[in-house]
Amino acid sequence: MPYRDQTTETRWLTPEEQKAWRALVMGTTLLFDRLDADLRRSFDLSLTEYEILVRLSERDGRLRMAQLADALAHSRSRVTHTVARMEKAGLVQRGASPEDGRGIVCSMTEQGWDLLRRAAAEHVTSVRTNLVDLASPEDFAAVARVMDAVSDRLVAGHPEAEIR
Repeated sequence: MPYRDQTTETRWLTPEEQKAWRALVMGTTLLFDRLDADLRRSFDLSLTEYEILVRLSERDGRLRMAQLADALAHSRSRVTHTVARMEKAGLVQRGASPEDGRGIVCSMTEQGWDLLRRAAAEHVTSVRTNLVDLASPEDFAAVARVMDAVSDRLVAGHPEAEIR
């Protein structure tokens, strides 16, 4: 759907669109709260911290901080703050980039790898139970297409495209 200039008349949501929008907001809020609570309860790890470990694992355990922030679609300051907590917990370490010495690289420690290996199975089970298994494969693929379109629209150069 093309962008509508603010000077044009508002296209209000239909009752069906409003219902779908509210379901998306409520469902994603509850889902992310549940996934976060499960990880905190079992591993003392937030969903954001888990995602950082996952992103690092997909890049051989190390990634520049700027790339990490882009991959998570979070601000650099938010990622820096979270990584600092993770560094204190011994899950990651930061250092100068060996390639050029200018950038800061975040690397997963053995403790981080171990925690990710232990948390992954429980996290995937929760994702499957609370989302994937509730939809048909066709519906789940449609969700992916819609959310990819949203990401492509809102984030120039959609960082997920670089990781795939």
